[in-house]
Amino acid sequence: MPTPKQDTKYIFVSGGVLSSLGKGITTASLGLLLQAKGYQVTVVKCENYLNLDAGLINPIEHGDAFLCEDGTEADMDLGNYERFLNRNLGRHNFVTMGQIYKSVIDRERNFGYEGEDVEAIPHVTDEIISRIKFAAQKDKADICLIELGGTAGEYQNVLYYEASRIMKLSHEDTVIHVHVSYLPTPSHINEPKTKPTQLSVKQLNAMGIQPDFLIVRGEKALDDRRRERLALFCNVHADHVINNPNVDSIYEVPLVLHRQGLDSKILHQLHLPDNHANLQSWEKMVAQIKTPKSKKVTIAIVGKYFKTGEYNLADSYAALIEALKHAATTQNVDLNLKFVNSELVEQNSAETYLQNVNGIIVPIGWGARGTEGKIAAIKYARQNKIPFLGLCYGMQLAVVEFARHVAGLPQANSEEIDPQTPDPVIHIIPEQKRNLKDRAYGGTMRLGAWEATLDPQTYTYEIYDRYHGFKDKSRNLVSERHRHRYEFNDDYAQLLTQKGLVIAGRSVKEKLVEFIELPKDKHPFFLATQGHPEYKSRPLRPHPLFLEFIKKTTEIN
Repeated sequence: MPTPKQDTKYIFVSGGVLSSLGKGITTASLGLLLQAKGYQVTVVKCENYLNLDAGLINPIEHGDAFLCEDGTEADMDLGNYERFLNRNLGRHNFVTMGQIYKSVIDRERNFGYEGEDVEAIPHVTDEIISRIKFAAQKDKADICLIELGGTAGEYQNVLYYEASRIMKLSHEDTVIHVHVSYLPTPSHINEPKTKPTQLSVKQLNAMGIQPDFLIVRGEKALDDRRRERLALFCNVHADHVINNPNVDSIYEVPLVLHRQGLDSKILHQLHLPDNHANLQSWEKMVAQIKTPKSKKVTIAIVGKYFKTGEYNLADSYAALIEALKHAATTQNVDLNLKFVNSELVEQNSAETYLQNVNGIIVPIGWGARGTEGKIAAIKYARQNKIPFLGLCYGMQLAVVEFARHVAGLPQANSEEIDPQTPDPVIHIIPEQKRNLKDRAYGGTMRLGAWEATLDPQTYTYEIYDRYHGFKDKSRNLVSERHRHRYEFNDDYAQLLTQKGLVIAGRSVKEKLVEFIELPKDKHPFFLATQGHPEYKSRPLRPHPLFLEFIKKTTEIN
């Protein structure tokens, strides 16, 4: 158990009115500002669902599961925290109600409560508080931010709010509550309405919580009239009502909050010294984002997790989108993303959707649905010499495509797609067979950071070298995060390499194929990795593979 930091301060961040409000970005922004003031900051995300982690949740249901360095499959907000704070987080920073209930029930079954009748309060709330304090202690935090999932008033998260209330009651000067709420502006009246936020705060008050700060989201800026009404009816000081309107980039949000002095006001509320904030690098990066770009590229992301009902969403590929933005900003490129449903490619043709793009990415995926469309997109990129980047499943399908159309194995496939294929160029990792047989799906994949050694004669090595991406250059060593059960089948390595496929890197421990490519004299950029570089990219430190990919898309007409 880490040594307790006795003076840790806690900031609970809740949301009201609607989901997807920007609570996670607000929490990450506040963490960045406090870190810039010289404080050691950590973050905990409290999710409502009963899943133990986000690994088995359909990405359409809850967005891109963010993969941490330690293998935790977490909520996508942990990705926001990592990108804003520029540091790795892990299992202790992610809490679900399923984890809480399981811990309490397991302890009860082991007679851990010594005959007590186990109840929601205090036993469940004690478990929540214990996990929050453990995260603060483990990360040696001066300030711990806790984002409460969902919205105020939902029955699923009431115990998180109870934990917040109990902590405030016992540590009044070390706990504050920030409430993020929404001011809609109905188009027929063109006036921001405060009533939804008033009702949201009323829900908090009914749970015994009085917010110390209101952060107001909306399409338009908050005026003095609305600020005064919110202060009056929500019992919050007017200068603690903070405006957080829509902006062009999420990375501008910390600067918007800083200009209103939110970080200074929170430190004053917590009785902490208000140091100078070092935000120069962040300000420079935001200025670069807002500067008109000299080049423009269109990148197609060929996936299958876009459609929800009658609407399309991009949250299923959130980390990938941010990684592309990081690389494009750094290289002064205006990025146009084209989301291509791989099932539509199957029904029509790759050319229908891809003929005018500058680059093609095939990202993570699972199962057989839509895979033939992805393979068609990879073939189109290879034959037309369009820069191609394959990620995880994208690498596996690139191997399938090459085997079918170059190596003369027309029925080649992955065992995940066709268990009866005569040429399983992608097969299950041997130790994963028992997991699938036992239906042990959750948290059992090859997860987290794994090291690989790159071949110095390859383009992949050149890229990592050019952009300083090696973990240990003296050993040709890189490290990427992984999330998969299937792998390149080495029985086909000799045939595929004889036909021109280049194996650019293998894992240190198991010698699994981690990177493939085509030679630069055959294709300007055809590269794929079993890893997930998108989860490691940061706005101030874009990932080498995305930097080179974007660079090549600007060179190919």
